[in-house]
Formats: sequence, C-alpha cells, structure tokens
Amino acid sequence: MQNRRVVVTGLGAITPVGNNVADYWNGLLAGTSGAAPITKFDCSKFKTRFACEVKGFDVTQFLDKKEARRMDQYTQYAMVVCDEAVVDSGLNLETVDKDRVGVIWGSGIGGLKTFLDEVSVFARGDGTPRFTPFFIPMMIADIAAGYISIKYGFRGPNFAVVSACATSTNAIADAFYYVKMGKADIILTGGSEACVNEAAVGGFNALHALSTRNDDPSTASRPFDLDRDGFVLGEGAGGLMLEELEHAKARGAKIYAEIVGCGLSADAHHITAPHPQGLGATNVMKNVLEDAELKPEDIDYINVHGTSTPLGDIAESQAILKVFGDHAHKLNISSTKSMTGHLLGGAGAIEAIACILAVKHDIVPPTINHFTDDPAFDPGLNFTFHEPQKRTVNVALSNTFGFGGHNASCIFKKYEG
Repeated sequence: MQNRRVVVTGLGAITPVGNNVADYWNGLLAGTSGAAPITKFDCSKFKTRFACEVKGFDVTQFLDKKEARRMDQYTQYAMVVCDEAVVDSGLNLETVDKDRVGVIWGSGIGGLKTFLDEVSVFARGDGTPRFTPFFIPMMIADIAAGYISIKYGFRGPNFAVVSACATSTNAIADAFYYVKMGKADIILTGGSEACVNEAAVGGFNALHALSTRNDDPSTASRPFDLDRDGFVLGEGAGGLMLEELEHAKARGAKIYAEIVGCGLSADAHHITAPHPQGLGATNVMKNVLEDAELKPEDIDYINVHGTSTPLGDIAESQAILKVFGDHAHKLNISSTKSMTGHLLGGAGAIEAIACILAVKHDIVPPTINHFTDDPAFDPGLNFTFHEPQKRTVNVALSNTFGFGGHNASCIFKKYEG
C-alpha cells in the first residue's frame, strides 16, 4: 500500500452552458441558464416540456461519422471531453507507459436513448427481431470506458461506475484511490449522460421529480428558493485527468489543483427521498473531511448537490449546519445546477470542475434564480445568490447524492509543491 499525492492535470467539459471547459466556466460566472424548451423530441404531451440541453454540438467535428453512429450520445460526449482533457494535460501519448494509465468512467443510466429507439422499432414492427448488432454495445453503461481506453491504448484499470446522481463523483473517488495506492500513475475519469428523451422525462415526471415551470424554463431551477418545484434535467459530460504528483512533475505538467480526499456514505432510508435529517449527507461530509485530514474550518466553498427539490435542498443545508457548525456561516455555498440543470451521472464531474476552477481562480460561481427566501433555511448561510463572489478559495468540497441513498463527496485544494 502506498500513499501518494494526486493532482488534476487535465480537464474537459460539455455542458448546457458551454461545450468546452473555458466556455463552461465563463457561462457559470455569467450566471447563464441552460434551460429552454426541449428540441430533441415532441414533448407537447409531457408535464415538463423543457430541459438543459447541450447546444450546437456536432459530433462529426470530433468523431468519424460512421464511428459516431455506433455510439449512444452519452458515449459521444465522453469521447469528446476526454479528448479535451488529454490535450489539455499535455500528455505525450508516444512516451507514457500505457500499462500505468487507466479509465474509470461513469453514467447513471447509460444508453437509454438507444434502448428506447431499438425497442420502439421492434414494438412497431411485425414481431420479427431486427435489432442492430450494436444495440447492446451502444446501451451498456461501461462502453464509454472501453471506447476511451481503446482510442488511447490505455491498458491500466478500466471499468464503469453507476450510483445514480453520485456516479461521476464515485468514479473520481475510485480514480483517486487507485492512483494514491500506486495501482496506476494516471486515471482518466468523470461521467457523461444523454437523457433528454421521452423515457427519462416521462419517468422523472411520474416521480414528480422535475420542475413543471413550462412558462419560464430559464428560471425553473431554483435551489434554496421558496418556490422551487423540482430539478431541471440536463445532459453533457465532464472529464478529469488525475495523476500522481511526482509523475506529473517529472513531465512538467501544469497542475490545476490537488485532490486530497473523498467520502462515501448511504442514507439507508428510501429509494428516492433523502434522509429527512440529512443523515447520509452529514456522514459523507464528515467522511471526506476525515479522509482529507482537514477540519471543517479549512473549507472555503461547497458546491452543493442543490437540485432545487423541496426536500433535498433542506436536508443538505441541515447537514452542512451539523458538520460545519459556526463555520457554516463563513462558507460560500452554491448550486451550479441552477444554471446547468441536473446532469444525473455527469453532475459530479462538471461540479468537480467548477470546484477546481474556483480554487484556481479564487472566485465562487453563483446560484441563480433566487426570488423568494425560504424560512426553512438558516438566513446566515451564504448561497452566493445572483452573482459570483471573489474570495480566496484554498479548499473546495463537492457534494453529490443519488437515488438509492448513494452519497459521494470529494475535496480539492490549491496545489502546494
């Protein structure tokens, strides 16, 4: 067992507010809402008719058209953001030991659109099976990790993670531990989701999980607002290159931040509802602080799960007060889901990137769409409403919670040599 330091040396992003890392970050700082009427299918009969779609994405600018047709869009997103992260990292693919480079990728649902399309064709037909031979490879949630490793020849640890909306934070945690323990020198990690389709919108509507503010989509994601009525479905991907510190220094890599700890827990309460006292959220933040060997007062910023659901936002805020005590009032807190919507299995990755860039640039992205205070929240909590806030961000914590009671958090810190 080893205990090596792990740093972030490359980033990639496709989001509803920007199709690369720079545009994504600028979109967050500008307070841009990614929500708009759905364009991907006829949603006129659905309770929710808007989402945070990726905009202006042309996969043929990045992948061969024939190759792209054999991938569900969640895999396309994964391939594109990983390419951005690899290029950003400056990694020399000719000289790196590819046996020591791995891929740990996540998707909460995987190829749902592929499954929907293939089964719909079968149901409309004469009962004769006419499935594409790529149906299963396109659908399964691990195929993105496989494609990424094949493209770059990375022969290290390679697998997929699925834990609903905590998925890509779980993937980052696994990557962190594999590098820290010496099982690999580099892990390309993150998550992707492409679920703006009939099945996802209909399914989440049936759960009463989505906002139905069809008359004003751009303000529908309202974390911590009195009138929040559910989350806004998003799509996209985030990719991070995690690298052992000495390996990164030896090749002269730029270092965005150091990842110093991860935490995991379970609510053990309900399949979709959070623990009413935020027990799982409390435990996961205690666990990540312990793993990082930090005290609550060391944290400057929390990128919260903050989905804009009536119960979830309250449970998370209660957990923050329990874990951080008086220091909770000195923190900056924000929910970037107010802008990107909820990327499900991709949420943790793009929110980790927001934390990393907050640490790098000493600025906290805002929570937009706040109109009415909710007395359920402690008025002393700083949710960074409306505008980004400049402050020293030495340490940032990212929270993600998923259906099934899965909780995952990670902490990023300014790199000090």
